[in-house]
Amino acid sequence: MVFMGDRATLLETGRFVQRHARNAADEIIEAVGAVDAAVDTTAETDADTENETETESEARHRRAAERGDLASMSALGALLLRRGDLDGAEPYLRGATAEGDRAAANNLGVLLHQRGYADEAAGWWRVAAVAGSAPAAHALGRHHRERGDEPAAEYWLRQAAEQGHALGAYALADLLEHRSDVGAERWLRAAAEQGHREAAYRLALVLELRAAEPGRGPHETGRGPHDTGARLRAPGGAVGTVPPAGAGPGGAPDPDAPKGESAEAEQWFRQAAARGHRRAALHLGAILEKRGDLKEAGRWYLSSAKEGEAKAACALGFLLRDAGDQESAAVWWLRAAQDGDGNAANALGALHAARGEQQTAERWYRAAMDAGDVNGAYNLGLLCAAQDRIPQAEQWYRRAAYAGHREAANALAVLLLQAGDANGAEPWFSKAAEAGSVDAAFNLGILHAGRDDDRTALVWYERAAAAGHTEAALQVGIAALRDGDERTAERHLRCAAGGGSAEAAFRLATVLDARRPEPGPAVLGAPREEKTECEEWYERAAQQGHRRAQVRVGMLAAGRGDLAEADRWYREAAEAGSRNGAFNLGLLLAREGSEREAALWWTRAARAGHGRAALRLALLAARRGELTEGRHWCARAVELGPAEVAERAARLSEALHQELTA
Repeated sequence: MVFMGDRATLLETGRFVQRHARNAADEIIEAVGAVDAAVDTTAETDADTENETETESEARHRRAAERGDLASMSALGALLLRRGDLDGAEPYLRGATAEGDRAAANNLGVLLHQRGYADEAAGWWRVAAVAGSAPAAHALGRHHRERGDEPAAEYWLRQAAEQGHALGAYALADLLEHRSDVGAERWLRAAAEQGHREAAYRLALVLELRAAEPGRGPHETGRGPHDTGARLRAPGGAVGTVPPAGAGPGGAPDPDAPKGESAEAEQWFRQAAARGHRRAALHLGAILEKRGDLKEAGRWYLSSAKEGEAKAACALGFLLRDAGDQESAAVWWLRAAQDGDGNAANALGALHAARGEQQTAERWYRAAMDAGDVNGAYNLGLLCAAQDRIPQAEQWYRRAAYAGHREAANALAVLLLQAGDANGAEPWFSKAAEAGSVDAAFNLGILHAGRDDDRTALVWYERAAAAGHTEAALQVGIAALRDGDERTAERHLRCAAGGGSAEAAFRLATVLDARRPEPGPAVLGAPREEKTECEEWYERAAQQGHRRAQVRVGMLAAGRGDLAEADRWYREAAEAGSRNGAFNLGLLLAREGSEREAALWWTRAARAGHGRAALRLALLAARRGELTEGRHWCARAVELGPAEVAERAARLSEALHQELTA
């Protein structure tokens, strides 16, 4: 039998793929689209037939087929097969096949496969493939792969791929990738370049993964699903037109755009997304969001979400929420959560919890947990703990901790420690810390410090500090100061102070202050010196409410002659409960002639345990002739000290006693 060329276009094997590879939905849809476009070209290209309807085309082919026209028999069989009329298609396909039409042989194989005669279908595909049919070679390769005959599958898929058949190239790449064959990328690229969107998506993933390997150049990676519902994401904006990827304002190169394989990966994601690949659109949106192109990111998230991608709907919700549109965010989160996205359910839970709608929040956290998101159990624990439902909080923390949630393990340990069960808490702290919880590492430091095991405590503090934990860095700095290692202390105190620790800022200032040379004698008319670094750290601590820093800033201001500034800081410290602040404010007021107000602040300081303030009150009472009152404050000063003050107060008390008994 001599087979003729493809005078009738082949019916692609999209339906065969659709029936037997339903898990590859994107590929199926694309294959059918490509097939339909190809089959439509079976009509003659005469200008009179270009715009005819399918009914008119069918009637024309039917008339020609009845006259024995081979091309029309093949085309009519393909048209009926595409419509699903297997009984009507079969005689025409068999007739054309008997006359040597390889397209009809391929399509007859499709028809027989749809009827369930896989082996007979494979026979006709083989006949067509041997005659040079790329779609038949692809179908035959898929047939052999389904039966586990990978060598035969590779042979026929390669035949299809080498003829430029996109589906064949993709299927060959899939087979080779399954075997970890480096040749897979070549065929993924070949299929992608022919418009195969799943191939473009998978090629992008390969390139992105390779670009992320250590030692390679700059790489931008998209962010995956968001961590927890309680953590709402970066701001976004309205969808609009943006410059192409890699371009800055006005079309200039964008220095932040990805380069090399990262840029190529983005291009393939973009091509796949533009062809309707919803996962590619999700991934592209994540890349753009990380780069800060929020408008375009929102556009791709929206495109993906409309195609049913729950993760894209969730991501779009985060963009909208942080752009200030909570209502629209909730709509997309609801859509994603109803499609089983646990992260969206967590986001809804957090939204309702923030509104005080605890029952609704709990319902969504449970939905997240039911969707397999362990954050749901953790968030339920947080919700219960906030309501002082400690047994329930422990139950949910424990559930999440057993599932590997490190912060839940840390929270559970905190509950146990607060309940006095340090031995029960320690293993959970350890588990959380080993899993990467910085807070748990810090808490282990506190636990061991409470046992006077300073060496082990320092090990955990150092671990937490290395990960950026502010309070841990402070503890390491304090330990270094205690050991006399000023260089290490300064380094850690700077880290902690930079992280917002007022105590670290104050201690760093004292370290720097101790290095300052003694000030020389004041020179009349000399310009005021700029503030030193140590003063700046004192001020930073003071502005954060650190009382000792406020007193020190007041002293420095007084030393510069800025009495108004000194008054402000002394007063702020005193009103916050600083006895030194109250004493110094009293000195300042007394020098300005406000002795009555000064006495009020000295009284507050003395009652808080300030010996010098008590001595000042004793002297003040003595000058006013209030001898009994004076002796009372002398006794208080002797009690409070220090030694120098106690000695002076004792002498004054004796003098007052003699005056009283004279």
